[in-house]
Amino acid sequence: MNTDFVSIGLTNPKSTSNVGSVMRAAGCYQVDQVLYSGQRYDRAAKLSTDTKKAHVSIPLINIASLGLDELIDAVDTQTKIVCVDLIQGATPLPAFEHPEKALYVFGPEDGTISQKVVDRADHVVFVPTIGCMNLAASVNVVLYDRLAKSSRAVADDELIRSSKDVNNNVKVRTKHA
Repeated sequence: MNTDFVSIGLTNPKSTSNVGSVMRAAGCYQVDQVLYSGQRYDRAAKLSTDTKKAHVSIPLINIASLGLDELIDAVDTQTKIVCVDLIQGATPLPAFEHPEKALYVFGPEDGTISQKVVDRADHVVFVPTIGCMNLAASVNVVLYDRLAKSSRAVADDELIRSSKDVNNNVKVRTKHA
């Protein structure tokens, strides 16, 4: 029985392109919901980079609409809180074992996750890069790492056929010896 439930939490995001890209990643990696805090995103335009229209099937919820102030209060007590940011003392992502039920909390593009949230987290993880990555890129890397380390990682031609663009008809041909 699959008990995975994955939520992404965005701390006061400001960029519609980043949120749109996060939604696209959420669709690609089968995220159950995307939560966000703050008001900056609400003032922004439509999801211009959510080209797969993931927001139609994956809830994108401002936690203020739930009467909440903190992302970590939007999930049940069985959900593990995983903060992802460049925070001293954090576990490098390659060494991290992902929990089945998780809320991955990411900092804003121009700041970080609050100490209050980090203190309540079950895990604090960072992607070991030189310099900081874009918010959407960080979400993609973490979700890919989760998939790659899971038993759900399917890698076959059927997945490629169902995922590729209609304009992609290229195939790997066997080489003649």
